[in-house]
Amino acid sequence: MSRLSRFPLAAVCLLAASFPFNAQVANKNKQPAGGGKNTAASAGAATDPLAAERRMTAVSLVNALADEARGFRDPNLKARVQAQAANALWETDRERAVALFRRAWDAAEAADQENQRRREAVRNTQGSGGPRLATNLNLPNMRGEVLRLAAKRDRALGEQFLGELEETRKQEEKDAATAAAGGTGTGTNAATTTGEGGERGRDVLATPPEAARRLRLALQFLNDGEVERALQFAEPALGQPHQLTVEFLVVLREKDAAAADQRYVALLSRAAIDPSTDANTILMLSSYVLTPHLYMAFERGGGISSSQRRRDITRPDLPAPVRSAFANVATQIFLRPVPPPDQDQTTTGREGLYFVIARLLPFIEQIDPNKGSALRAQMAALAPDLRARDRDFERDLTRGLVPETEDSQAGIQEALDQASKATDPERRNGLYAAAAMRAARGNDSQAEDIAAKIEDIELRRQVRAFVQFVRINQAVEKKDGAEVLRLVANASEITRAQRTWGYTEAGRLLLKPDRTRALEALEAAAAEARRIDAEDADRVSSTVAVATQFFELDRGRAWEIMAEAVKASNGAVEYTGADSGLAVRVQ
Repeated sequence: MSRLSRFPLAAVCLLAASFPFNAQVANKNKQPAGGGKNTAASAGAATDPLAAERRMTAVSLVNALADEARGFRDPNLKARVQAQAANALWETDRERAVALFRRAWDAAEAADQENQRRREAVRNTQGSGGPRLATNLNLPNMRGEVLRLAAKRDRALGEQFLGELEETRKQEEKDAATAAAGGTGTGTNAATTTGEGGERGRDVLATPPEAARRLRLALQFLNDGEVERALQFAEPALGQPHQLTVEFLVVLREKDAAAADQRYVALLSRAAIDPSTDANTILMLSSYVLTPHLYMAFERGGGISSSQRRRDITRPDLPAPVRSAFANVATQIFLRPVPPPDQDQTTTGREGLYFVIARLLPFIEQIDPNKGSALRAQMAALAPDLRARDRDFERDLTRGLVPETEDSQAGIQEALDQASKATDPERRNGLYAAAAMRAARGNDSQAEDIAAKIEDIELRRQVRAFVQFVRINQAVEKKDGAEVLRLVANASEITRAQRTWGYTEAGRLLLKPDRTRALEALEAAAAEARRIDAEDADRVSSTVAVATQFFELDRGRAWEIMAEAVKASNGAVEYTGADSGLAVRVQ
């Protein structure tokens, strides 16, 4: 495979996709009855021969690149190129696109197997730490990438690929069970249960693999604004109250509140009659009502696990019938007879049941005060089984339910007070670092001042970089392009790749309100990308990101920068065309 041929796919596909679309828009009012996309494209070609010629050239390049990809040595790139080519050719040549998607799927299966082999090899040779381990654990999920593109184009093809994934998983489980039976003789259940009863070994926040794949795909469609397609894929997985089920409904509510509420109430109804529903199930379901994107589960033995999918947690304004439905089902489950400890098969045990009732009782009493007395009596019956709890447990009772600003400030001040009294330099620096990072996450302006107190030069630099990058990211989340631009310009410790990203995001956010400043930001991003070492793969990814944003402002300039990206890809030995990401670490 040539170094040049591995890169231009994004540019060629973008070109191939743009011409039929433009032709359709220009001629949409001239289509005869029964005409379709090909009619519009043909009409566009007739009125703009040069556009048609460019489109044909682009399609030819995509086809040639897709065929060349079959010989690529990099399995991830082989799958990715063929999938992207199929996506680009879908409107032009449906039969060819389907064939390419199937080829991409076969290549993705081989790529995922190779990625898994690499992960296991690194684990075996390096243990559980080290930077190389982190790199290998972040290898792409190629079947997931192909699935998303194929399902977006054709639901039946997406369902077929989902079915093949499930068959593969079942076969892998069968093979693992056979190997375990022939080896230790313990069987597959040994890893999932313990001797105390209940399902202690499993992650109660986890979603079963088949449902998880389906719901992740549906969430991607939701985030792209394709609600109908998202529901088509999610519907078969919405019958059980898993974390991703509730998260899908939470995100769906942002797009279509009535559709989400209807499905949530149906989920409550099924949970109410399911004998396996316990306090953790209710705690999971409570996230829709009280703490969207924040999920908690009580573990046997006293631990509390949590997963927060967004930084800000805001209680939704739900219709009264939805809130009442939740309160009724929760009370019904909480008041079920409690089995003796040696027969308790719930995921929480008695201690967890007490915790969940205590957490949700104030909300339930707001909905129906008459339910309070029975729930308090249940808590009193469970109280003798409780062990002493520390302050962290008390915080968990209200986590996500009340503003955490005061608690965060108290934690920062506590760390600062301890640092001022610490005699060991390493401990003192660690406390200042923790306080600075906590302040940054809380958007506290004193974060940089706290970081400046760190005496260790390298640690101080890392913490300042963390603080600066977090503040830039917060401004991006607030869609404040001018503030992003200001912060990036003043950030002295972030990397060139991070600075390029910041300028690129500023350009994106300023595109509509201030086109001139958007162009300035993107030119600054391009200049910063050129300063990245020629052999660094980040130079290629950063340059592509800049060119992508320029495409909305100045297509001629976009192609100029894309040419720079092609040149950069030839010099970056480690660049494979795979997706990239940014990280900021404090060690």
